Amino acid sequence: MCLSLPGQLVERRGSAGVADVDGNRVEVDLSLLDDVDAGDWVLVHAGFAIQRYDEAEALATLRAVREALGAAAEPVPGPHPRP
Repeated sequence: MCLSLPGQLVERRGSAGVADVDGNRVEVDLSLLDDVDAGDWVLVHAGFAIQRYDEAEALATLRAVREALGAAAEPVPGPHPRP
């Protein structure tokens, strides 16, 4: 099962970019969207930005996911070391 999550685009390099998904930086393929740039919210699914996403909806979705997972109300700032 794959889960789509909203992320804020922090960088765009042609049809590729980097999105911040709840404090994690992920590489995203932007080839499905023509009109997005840094600062825009997108829905990320399997490494692709599949649609532009409203900021209020994005934040509400992230809160709901955190609640469902029993996570903290806010992401931990700083680098996220890998185990």
